[in-house]
Amino acid sequence: MDIEAIQTKVRGGKYIVSFTHTEKVRLRKIEAKEIEEAICKGTIIEPYPDDPRGPSYLILGFTSQNRPLHVVCGRIEDEEILIITAYEPDPEEWEADWRTRKRG
Repeated sequence: MDIEAIQTKVRGGKYIVSFTHTEKVRLRKIEAKEIEEAICKGTIIEPYPDDPRGPSYLILGFTSQNRPLHVVCGRIEDEEILIITAYEPDPEEWEADWRTRKRG
């Protein structure tokens, strides 16, 4: 799966947000529109082929307000992809490019 296929599904509304993370996303004040924008303008920065839930990807994208978001997508091969979680990257954990994890 590549980013273009994920973006096509999101543009077509073929995604769901993980029930277990819906509240976390709401508390982080991240709207569905922002998740869509981030994915549709984003790039895959980390693949997780061995995720126990199935292969997933960490996407970095920016909203129309230039807010950086990390979005983890799974169930990529299903009709609807699963948005596992979305969050603003923490500057304590990520370099200023938001793509590179800081080495501890």
